[in-house]
Amino acid sequence: MEHQIPPAVADFLQRHGLSYQAVFHPQVHTVEEAMPYWQQLPGLHTKNLFLKDAKGKLFVVTCLAGRSLDMKKLPEALNSKKLSFGKPELMWECLQTQPGALGPLSMLADTAHQVTFAIDEALWNADFVTCHPMVNTCTVSMAVPDLKAALKHMGVEPVVLALEPKGAEAA
Repeated sequence: MEHQIPPAVADFLQRHGLSYQAVFHPQVHTVEEAMPYWQQLPGLHTKNLFLKDAKGKLFVVTCLAGRSLDMKKLPEALNSKKLSFGKPELMWECLQTQPGALGPLSMLADTAHQVTFAIDEALWNADFVTCHPMVNTCTVSMAVPDLKAALKHMGVEPVVLALEPKGAEAA
């Protein structure tokens, strides 16, 4: 596969004057595979989940790369019930993104606004975050104000999640 940011993503970022740094790498499918390449970029690293609830509502959840999510508490945080992982075919249909390449910039393809985007508060309040630009052969680092602006230009109103590590008890 050619190493480039998908033209739709690059054009969107350029059109809105949003800055990013990119690093190109071999195809990666997990946080562990990507970590050696991400070290070249500033920012907190992300992992992304494509989820579907019992009523068919769809979610992209972006959280800190090292975070273990409590899948029993997450539905409540999303005002939902019983979450499961969405099928790759559905992810492609809604977000034009393959498994392993999902990230906040995938929301660009959700022109019908079928998917709710949720982001870890730790990322939302960071200086920089890294994510895939709808392909898993590239990772970009964006200043969070640029990420917030990108989401606004996409018409995405994110749900900001105050996530606790799995097993953490409220004090």
